[in-house]
Amino acid sequence: MKARIKITLKNGVLDPQGKAIGHALSQLGYDGLSDIRQGKYIELDIAETDPAKARGAVEEMCERVLANTVIENYDIELDGA
Repeated sequence: MKARIKITLKNGVLDPQGKAIGHALSQLGYDGLSDIRQGKYIELDIAETDPAKARGAVEEMCERVLANTVIENYDIELDGA
């Protein structure tokens, strides 16, 4: 089963990388952009066939290793469930 994990900063958390991306795009002539946020995307294959167990395992990975839950949110999508 494939898991896709999108990790983003929580609202209200400063995003210096997002600001740098916005500045670079502006310098390249891309105007009218605002509130640019940067995040992470992780894909992994998990051998679990039970969707509930797979989701639980991926949630545990996010809580323990993949995301800093103090400042980040994560969203999990499972294929093959």
